[in-house]
Amino acid sequence: MSVRLEKQGTVAHLLIDRAEKRNAFTQAMWEAFPELLADAMDDTAIKVVILRSAAAGPFCAGADIVEFGAGALDPDWRVRNQAAIRRAQHELARAEKPVIAAIDGDCVGGGCGLAIACDLRVASPRARFGITPAKLGLVYSLHDTKLLVDLVGPAQAKRILFTAQLLPAEEAQRIGLIEIIDEDPVAAATALADTIAAASSHSVRNTKKIVRRILDGQADDDDQTHALFAAAFTGADFAEGVSAFLEKRKAVFQ
Repeated sequence: MSVRLEKQGTVAHLLIDRAEKRNAFTQAMWEAFPELLADAMDDTAIKVVILRSAAAGPFCAGADIVEFGAGALDPDWRVRNQAAIRRAQHELARAEKPVIAAIDGDCVGGGCGLAIACDLRVASPRARFGITPAKLGLVYSLHDTKLLVDLVGPAQAKRILFTAQLLPAEEAQRIGLIEIIDEDPVAAATALADTIAAASSHSVRNTKKIVRRILDGQADDDDQTHALFAAAFTGADFAEGVSAFLEKRKAVFQ
């Protein structure tokens, strides 16, 4: 399978493995992606997911243009393709557990769409980023455009989409498209994942829920967010965190 899941302790690696085609996504890959992501979300041992290429080089060149070009003239295929891409992007952006993209090489089109749907992005200096529907006379979806605007703001999002140019890693970091540049992005992403995994999963997951509510337009607390705040004080993680602080040791969250 050109996309697969490997589990290593508390971290799952969601691997794109089609190096001979620069990791371009086919319809079958888009359709398989949500099930692999769900596997990681359902496994209680997994605390963080890293999305990356199975091999050094391009992260993802986007859609398979040969398949896309052939299928795009078929209205039924277009509907299936759009639905599969939307499901993958939507579920990735709303995954319960943190997802980190580790990017070493080109991250273009649908590949960049996957990266911006992750919570955090770690890239090598060799990485390049672009979203290129303007090169094909196409229009980016509202959901994915919002993900981009949420990261870089409306003006930079317009620049990326209007020009369809590829941005180097330093420029991508400057405008907020990525968070970290490291010569070995997989090692850096793994270290970041291990740090997150050592923190309270209760805190991390519920913080992610609250940030998603803010990005979706909520501006103040409601009964649900008040309940999340209050419930934490009776949880096992709070008890362990306080005990660890008082005993001057590292907390071990279950």
